[in-house]
Amino acid sequence: MRPDSETASYVVGLIGADIGPSFSPSLHEREATELGLRYVYERIDIKELGVAPEGVGELLRRAQRTGFRGVNVTHPCKQTVVEHLSDLSSDAATLGAVNTVVFEDGNAVGHNTDWPGFQQSFARGLPDVATSRVVLLGAGGAGAAVAHAALSLGIERLSVVDTDLNRADVLARSLRRRYGDDRAVVPARLSAELPRADGLINATPTGMATHPGAPLPLELLHDRLWVADVVYRPLETELLRHARHLGCRTLDGGGMAVFQAALSFELFTGRKPDRERMLRHFALLAEDAPSPVAR
Repeated sequence: MRPDSETASYVVGLIGADIGPSFSPSLHEREATELGLRYVYERIDIKELGVAPEGVGELLRRAQRTGFRGVNVTHPCKQTVVEHLSDLSSDAATLGAVNTVVFEDGNAVGHNTDWPGFQQSFARGLPDVATSRVVLLGAGGAGAAVAHAALSLGIERLSVVDTDLNRADVLARSLRRRYGDDRAVVPARLSAELPRADGLINATPTGMATHPGAPLPLELLHDRLWVADVVYRPLETELLRHARHLGCRTLDGGGMAVFQAALSFELFTGRKPDRERMLRHFALLAEDAPSPVAR
């Protein structure tokens, strides 16, 4: 059973690559302290351990054996982790991507809090933008979550762009099955699609400190676009900086980082965190942080 006393103890973690600068440990531990819980959040960096993304299963089993309550999962393991789980929430099964694993009664159950995290952040940060045609960059784990969130928010037509054309096609087909045949496409050329778009969402790692740069040629941006980025280290990516210079409305990855963390925290503890308090804590972390990296 899930512990629920105010003195309950939890050990959780984050599995991914280049996760040293992640705000997740501080966000979770600070909120736990506010709620009177004993809570330890550990980083499990596959790059430091020399483990390939496909080795995430052994890291999961090790965490479960040593008494972890669960783990968050980030780039590049959100899709490779799926085959190592006992069960999936309906959303995680639909997305084919997991960012939260809860250990309970000997099982490892996968959830996806990224998609409602982006949904809540978008509704808060860009509540009244045009949503007829939107371009999504990235069809990996984060891209799948953002794509479903975008269509559930009422975006009419989503163009999925990825360097791996097969991955983009697989995601677009799954979106069409769930939302309708006219809701998702893989465009022939980004340069032809973007001039007609209302918005652009970056769901690739490009823009992080370890993946510097912009995820597309910046000359393709125009001032009629709104631009959202899932990257939050740094909050102002090269993409967002250029978009703001053009006068575009923008959304950084901070809100998604906080809201997905809050939802994961609730899955781990059964306690509802104070999202506004977590947003304030995130703002302090971002203010004090040197430049850089993953969720």
